[in-house]
Amino acid sequence: MFLGIDVGGTHTDAVVMDGRRVVCSCKVPTDHHDLLSSVRQAMRTLLEKVEPAAVTRINLSTTLSTNAIVEGRTEEVGVVVAGGPGIDPEHVRVGRFYQSVPGSIDHRGVEIAGIDADSLDAVAGRYCREGVRVYAAVGKFSTRNPAHEQAIGGKLMECGDFVSMGHRLSGQLNFPRRVATAYYNSAVWRVYNAFADAIENAAREMGLAAPIHVLKADGGTMPLAVSREVPVESILSGPAASVMGIVALCDIREDCVILDVGGTTTDIAVFASGAPVIERDGIDVGSYATLVRALRTHSIGVGGDSRLHVQAGAVRVGPERMGPSMALGGTQPTLIDALNYMGKAHVGEVEASRRGIRDLAALWDMFPERLASEAVTTAVRRIAEAVTELVDAINARPVYTIMELLQGRRVDPVRAYVMGGPAEVLRPLLADALGRRVDVPEQYAVANAIGAALTRTTAELELFADTEKGVLFIPTLDVRREVGTRYDIEAAKRD
Repeated sequence: MFLGIDVGGTHTDAVVMDGRRVVCSCKVPTDHHDLLSSVRQAMRTLLEKVEPAAVTRINLSTTLSTNAIVEGRTEEVGVVVAGGPGIDPEHVRVGRFYQSVPGSIDHRGVEIAGIDADSLDAVAGRYCREGVRVYAAVGKFSTRNPAHEQAIGGKLMECGDFVSMGHRLSGQLNFPRRVATAYYNSAVWRVYNAFADAIENAAREMGLAAPIHVLKADGGTMPLAVSREVPVESILSGPAASVMGIVALCDIREDCVILDVGGTTTDIAVFASGAPVIERDGIDVGSYATLVRALRTHSIGVGGDSRLHVQAGAVRVGPERMGPSMALGGTQPTLIDALNYMGKAHVGEVEASRRGIRDLAALWDMFPERLASEAVTTAVRRIAEAVTELVDAINARPVYTIMELLQGRRVDPVRAYVMGGPAEVLRPLLADALGRRVDVPEQYAVANAIGAALTRTTAELELFADTEKGVLFIPTLDVRREVGTRYDIEAAKRD
């Protein structure tokens, strides 16, 4: 049996799957100040119904790395780059501790100028005195020859706990993206590994001996041990769980839209010809483009617990979440409360929802019916507008799916799939707003956890062979060996 856990913005969902059958499931509130407690509670609830020994695999989707970056809880990173001629390293500056050192390697992997040892010693010493303990070492053409990154990384680790070397994170050639990727990988390394330690200990304490895997942004998983070295890959694993949930629950063969309406946000993804659309070059994290390969998703601040407020006479929904809906014990009216007031939903204490809507309407001299109706209409319209924007953005560039490049192909979704707590209630409203058929899969409330449970491990490798020089290099594995002049693509595939 597989155990899947999805740590969402509002709830942590968990399931145990026996093949495609849901054996048991649960939903617990997510404590953003202590994500581990939410995971432990979910595990404990499931293990009341399933023997720990029956679980053969644990898959976890976590918001930890994303939250750490968004909330500014990352660690200071000492970044050292060797750019050589061409692009000015200052143009790709990231973080407070950033320094370039002389030294260059060309696009064929030939060293043009060695790393200036005195400059490297000086910057490493300064970072050490400043108390920096995690680092990023990046050379412009390190995916062709990692020697400079290895020299920089070795020096920095004389006074450090961890260093991210660009060539170990991706074999793609893109210096600015590689700098940002290495920076973020080290920035979340310590907080992520503390969480990984706690997850591992909690599982063992509960008698779970199964291997633990973590969802990646590309919709696959990686073993927990691997994720400790590349925690940046876990960014946006939540939206990836949404997509994989639909893959697990529905037989998709056409262009479609996926909507995951949670408590805090609505995550949107697109399928083309039955396959998820991906960010081929990598996702943007904060204000920087990275090499983290990911499913193409977009999130907006509209969810079931989004706060209702009035601004310039117009009813607004979100993006803030000030707690649960009043129907579930909250103190401010939310989208769920508006749906309750209109009789479209019956969540929790409906009378508490009605009281909250009436009180807010009275503050602005509005009819409560109008306030609730405008709130729901606004939320649905914002979701529909975001869908249109994402589809237009995808069609503005070549369309890549996880399977192939769809050259010259426009994506034209014929239907939408909705999951999350309010899915069934919003189905007819979204169908009208989108002008498309809208389906809600079975088990829609815990679809993310099902997606997490059934997701398979994926890995990506780039192999570079220079037959004139007689050198083969696989950057992310640090594999380097000699090859003959007859080495060809079939030999590369075998290797």
